Amino acid sequence: MLLPPLVPGRLIRRYKRFLADVELGDGSVLTVHCPNSGSMRGCLGAGWPVLLSTSDNPKRKHRHTWELVHNGVCWIGINTSRTNSVVEEDLRGGSIPELASFDELHREVGISDRSRIDFALTRGADRTWVEVKSVTMIDDDGRFAFPDAVTSRGAKHLRELAGAIAHGDCAVMLYLIQRSDGNGFTVADDIDPGYGEMLRRAVDTGVRVLAYRAEVSPEEIRVVERVPVEL
Repeated sequence: MLLPPLVPGRLIRRYKRFLADVELGDGSVLTVHCPNSGSMRGCLGAGWPVLLSTSDNPKRKHRHTWELVHNGVCWIGINTSRTNSVVEEDLRGGSIPELASFDELHREVGISDRSRIDFALTRGADRTWVEVKSVTMIDDDGRFAFPDAVTSRGAKHLRELAGAIAHGDCAVMLYLIQRSDGNGFTVADDIDPGYGEMLRRAVDTGVRVLAYRAEVSPEEIRVVERVPVEL
């Protein structure tokens, strides 16, 4: 997925969950929207380079949105609202071969009266549900890891995927890794043991877990390789 022209700056701080202060090159300071509800562990170094997108929507309180941060090694994509668009583009382009065989793709489909799942892929009478999570954290062993905060919503999605298996559908939990400086993927049991337990239960019912790394640059975010999963 190509990114719009981005404005460079340096991170001062992130606060109130969805706000951050950024210093621009001329010394001015902007308050910007932070589109990430997690803890953003490992992404919040004071003074780190960041890149911002700009909105012309006059109804927005803050014109700029934080898109990327550089930790001294690589760019990290922190805008979770772009995750599904990245995945959709790569699903349609065949960059995720395990999910390449479908006739129709639908986004944000109701799987029950309680939940929506990010994608429903259909081929004839067969249907595969795909839930997507953005990964921006590395654990103490250098592995990409999710979640970076307790997520009851994430656990609910896993229960829904397991339920889909019981009704004869296929189900996939797809983790999109938006940095390049780790090795392998695992679940962050130390942060949310309940999520880890629910993920393993879902796997036991037949839910498939895939982790793919995206190459993140100031110009684009694109899926480049599958990452081994260790649960």
